[in-house]
Amino acid sequence: MVNIKAAFNWLASCGGCEEAIVDLHEELLNVVEAVDIVYWPCALDFKKEDVERMTDGEIDVSFINGAVRTSDEEETAVLLRRKSKYVIAFGSCAHLGGIPGMGNFISAKEILRNSYLESPSLNQNEMTPQVETRQPEGIVTLPRFCDSVRTLDQTIPVDYYLPGCPPPTRLIKEALRALLGGELPARGSVLAPDIAQCHECPRKVTKPDEFHITEWKRPHEAVIDPERCILAQGFLCLGPVTRCGCDSPCIKANMPCTGCIGPISQIKDYGAKAVAAIASLFDNREEHEIEATLDQIIDPAGTVYRYCLPASQLFQRLPGENKRHNEVCA
Repeated sequence: MVNIKAAFNWLASCGGCEEAIVDLHEELLNVVEAVDIVYWPCALDFKKEDVERMTDGEIDVSFINGAVRTSDEEETAVLLRRKSKYVIAFGSCAHLGGIPGMGNFISAKEILRNSYLESPSLNQNEMTPQVETRQPEGIVTLPRFCDSVRTLDQTIPVDYYLPGCPPPTRLIKEALRALLGGELPARGSVLAPDIAQCHECPRKVTKPDEFHITEWKRPHEAVIDPERCILAQGFLCLGPVTRCGCDSPCIKANMPCTGCIGPISQIKDYGAKAVAAIASLFDNREEHEIEATLDQIIDPAGTVYRYCLPASQLFQRLPGENKRHNEVCA
């Protein structure tokens, strides 16, 4: 086992991935002994200039969490890619776009209008953030707010993926052991089991061979039986199309799986596969009955693409040409 230089960085995300590292608890001390943290601005006093002064490839591995939405996030990702031997997309946002990726359901202009012009709690001067503002002291600049949210690998080459919202501590430990022991799998691998969530679900023995769903319920509308398959009870659980490896914390808390850890490798579009899986469960045969059952799913697009819209074939819900990851933000 050898010591490695590691960087951690936070782009468009909530900070939960940073909490997941802290959740290693006392094992974090062992990590600190084996890992020389050379950049972790949210936890330690590092600046981007510290990374810029490093030689290319000096960092052994960078754990980058968060999607890419602004020009500053893109610049930081490109910089860390150049300075790192390995880059790991850490968490759902970097891996698939995550919750920030649902911003691709509307345009950047709509987001700015809703946030700065139509909210009664903010300014009444009809002002939105500008990239450049001239002041007597000089030009004040802000990062550019891009037209779309992108995954990390739509911005820079990525070597490995640690999925989850946030990544489970077990997967983090296994990834660190593999790094320190020089036992990493082939580049491009997702560092999690490549089988469906239902495989490790604590309720899998109660999963029926055939489903006969005629009604969808939401968790606040009925009591979930803590002993039975949640999906069989008519609650929309995405375990059948979701990769396992998280130890089923949502199921153990008596809540349906929402799919944060993403798809297994055979699935090319998580949302499309989820829709197909949901449709296969219906016990209804008449078209009007099927439509009525579908109408019970509130926000279907947001449900099946909750964590993965930028990584999907859809990518963005906008009129005209789909820009996908060819957009240059800066």
